[in-house]
Parts: sequence; C-alpha cells; structure tokens
Amino acid sequence: RMKKALALVLVILVISCKKEKSEIATLTTNEDLHTELYGNWVGDFVAKVYDTTSNFVYVNKINIVIKKIEGNKVFGQSIVAGNSRPITGEFRQVADSLIFTMKEPGDKKDDGKFEFSIKNNVLNGTWFANNKKQAVTQRTFKLKKQSFEYNPNLMLPEDEAYIDYYSEKIDTIVETQTDSTSVPETYYQETYRSAGDVITKINSSTKKLTENDLKNLKKLELEILRNTIYARHGYTFKKKSYRQFFDSVEWYIPVSENVDAKLTALEKANIKLLERFEQYAEDNYDSFGR
Repeated sequence: RMKKALALVLVILVISCKKEKSEIATLTTNEDLHTELYGNWVGDFVAKVYDTTSNFVYVNKINIVIKKIEGNKVFGQSIVAGNSRPITGEFRQVADSLIFTMKEPGDKKDDGKFEFSIKNNVLNGTWFANNKKQAVTQRTFKLKKQSFEYNPNLMLPEDEAYIDYYSEKIDTIVETQTDSTSVPETYYQETYRSAGDVITKINSSTKKLTENDLKNLKKLELEILRNTIYARHGYTFKKKSYRQFFDSVEWYIPVSENVDAKLTALEKANIKLLERFEQYAEDNYDSFGR
C-alpha cells in the first residue's frame, strides 16, 4: 500500500509539473513582444512600378499601424488613400533588423502584401499589389513613428500654394494679330481653381463661424476649411482632390475612415454652415505653373 501511495504522489507531481510548464509556455507565447514598435508609422507611399498610360497618384501618405506582436505573429492596420485594412503576418530577426511580411485580407481589388524592416526607428519597405493589372503594382515607403493626438489648434502651413490640380479646365484663347490680314492665333491654356491664405487664418475647429465669415469665400476655400476639421481628427480622405492639401502636412496622420463620433459640437455646427455655403459658392479658375 505504501508503494502504491508513493507512486500516486509521484504521478500527481509529474502531472502538476507538466501543467505548470504548459501554463508558463502559454504565458510566454501570448506575451506582447516589442511593444516599443506599437503605434503609427507614417510617411510617403511612393509609386515604384506603374503603368505610365494610367492615371494614378504618385505619392500618398500612409500609416502602418502595428497593434500587437505575439510570438512571431504580427497584427496591424494599413491606412492610406481612404482605405483602412487589417494586416496580419509574421516577423523574424536578422542581425539588428526586424523583418516583417504582412498581408491585407485580399478581398478588395486594391489589397496587397507589405514587406518591410525596422531598424534604428525607421520602417522601410515595399508594397506589392495582388492584382498585377492595377495602375500601380509596387510602392515603396520609408516611415517614422508618429503619435496621433487630436489638437484643434493645428493649422495648414501659410507658405504653401493651395491649387486644386484635379479641377483642370482647358481655356481656348484666340489672339487677333495686329496685322488685319493675318489669321487669329488660337492656343489652349490649362486653368485651375485655387484657395487664398484665408484657409490658414480661420480655424474652423475653435471659432464659431458666421455667415459674415464665409459670404465672400470661394467654394474651394469653404471645402478646405471644412475638411481641415476632419484632418485634425485623422480622417483618411478618399477624394484625391482633398488628399492633395493634407498628405504633405507634417501633423496630418490618417487614422480612421470615420471620425463623425469624434467631432465636437462646435465643429458639427461649422460643418453644417460650411456645407450650406458650398452649395452656392463659386470658384475662379486661373493658370498656374506645375
């Protein structure tokens, strides 16, 4: 009986040790790794391989969000050009670099695969399109860690020209020659709508706008004032004509496809007023150098 009792104790101890080791292994596997990499990695998403006969945006701003690393598994988000897509994949360590391969789900035509490394606080890599018939099949990116925080006081830079290059019109100009016997000369000129520096002076997130503030503004100026509100909240713009004004701004970080719940009461009221004025406002078109 004594021998049986000892044998039973030994069995219980072995099972207990195995269970304990299993629990430790599970905890180790599920432990968050490289938490210093979590967050927004932001920068330019530059076309590298593309069809020169197609229309596309050469550079967009991209935010690659690293949310969680467990074992060698990585979970995150890619946010660019109005699209927010989950990305999952794996990483491995090679010397002093971490090498990542992450994929978007693949159920949308613009999905693809990201291959990048992180070294010395720089995320550097290439995106490959799943659909090889797209206008752009490869883009490169060099991103830096950038934290996002809503700040209603952020303004567009004053030293920029705000020209909507997606609103091109072709004007036909006929010049009559001084010599009455000569045939009039006809040529064509590209014209665009533009915004004045008023968009860098009026803060539509902190000031309650009035009809008097808006009555003399051009349609593009009203649109930019309205969309600067959304930019401050990290909205990722689908329209190219809006992205062109915000992608190059250092403080702008695309973080969400919908920020409606984040808008303040003042911002909502200003948006409503701006939209009303946009319906009736007009734009002047002029020629500008590219």
